[in-house]
Amino acid sequence: MTVLQWDQVGERLYETGVDHGVLYIPDASGAYSEGYAWNGLTTVTESPTGAESSPQYADNIKYLNLVSAEEFGATIEAFTYPDEFAQCDGTAVPVPGVAIGQQSRKAFGLAYRSRIGNDLDGTDHGYKLHLIYGALAAPSEKAYATINDSPEAIAFSWEVTTSPVQVTDLKPTALLTVDSTKVDAGSLKTLEDILYGTAGVDARMPLPDEVFGLFEGDATGVKLTGANAPTYDDVTFIVTVPAVTGVVWKADGTEVAAGPLPALAVGQDVTITAHASAGYYIEGDDDWTFSH
Repeated sequence: MTVLQWDQVGERLYETGVDHGVLYIPDASGAYSEGYAWNGLTTVTESPTGAESSPQYADNIKYLNLVSAEEFGATIEAFTYPDEFAQCDGTAVPVPGVAIGQQSRKAFGLAYRSRIGNDLDGTDHGYKLHLIYGALAAPSEKAYATINDSPEAIAFSWEVTTSPVQVTDLKPTALLTVDSTKVDAGSLKTLEDILYGTAGVDARMPLPDEVFGLFEGDATGVKLTGANAPTYDDVTFIVTVPAVTGVVWKADGTEVAAGPLPALAVGQDVTITAHASAGYYIEGDDDWTFSH
C-alpha cells in the first residue's frame, strides 16, 4: 500500500473546449450512415436527469431505496448549423432557398470533441470523443436584434432529449465517451476514420457495440467489396446479399438473410445496409441502393 498524494506533476487534469462537431442523420434502418461537419458549435451541455432515490419504509425503518430510470438530455448552442439539420429543427425546404417551420422533427446523432489538459501539456494532453444517439431537438428561441456599436452574432440553442440505443450485456444508452489518453492509438484512429470519413468513404457514427469491438483488441475489419458486397442482376432485377461473417444485412431497415431477395418491381428501389456484429467493424462502404 502507498500513501495517497495530491496534485502530482502531470496529474493536474482538466477538461475544456468543444470542437469537431459532426451531425449524423439516421437512415431507414436506424444506422447513422450520413455525417455532416457542424461548423460554429460553441457549447454542448450534457444534462442527465432521473436516477432519483425513492425511499421505501417497512418495520418502522427505511427498508430500501428505489432509484428511478436515468435519462440523458443536452443543450446545443452554435452560431450556425449544417443545412441538413433543418429537418431535425422542424423545418422543411419545399423549394430551394424557401423554408417553412412547424414540421415533423427528425432524430439525429451528434459527435463532438472536448480537450483534456494538464499542468505539463496544457490542452494538448488529449481529448474525449462524445457520441450522442437518438437525439431529438425541441423548438428554440431565435432573437434577432438590431446591429449597434457592440454587435454580437446570433447564438442558436436547442434543448435535446434522447432515446437510448441497445448495448449488448449493458443497459441501453444515449451517450458514449472515448478518452484518447486511455485507449489504443491505432484503434482510436480507426474510429476517427469512421466518424469523419476517408477518401471515398462517407462519415458515419457506429453504434456502441461496434465501438466496443474496436477497442477490445480482437475486433476484425470487414471490407465489403467484390464477392462480399451485394449484387444486382439487371435482367432478373434480383438483389443478392452475400453471407459475410460479422455482418448483419438489412433491406430498407428490415433484417434479411443472405441470398437472393424478391425481384424488384418497375419503379421500385431498395437500400441494402451492412451492420457489424460484436467484435467486427465495417471498413469502407456500408450501404448500396439498387433500382429497377
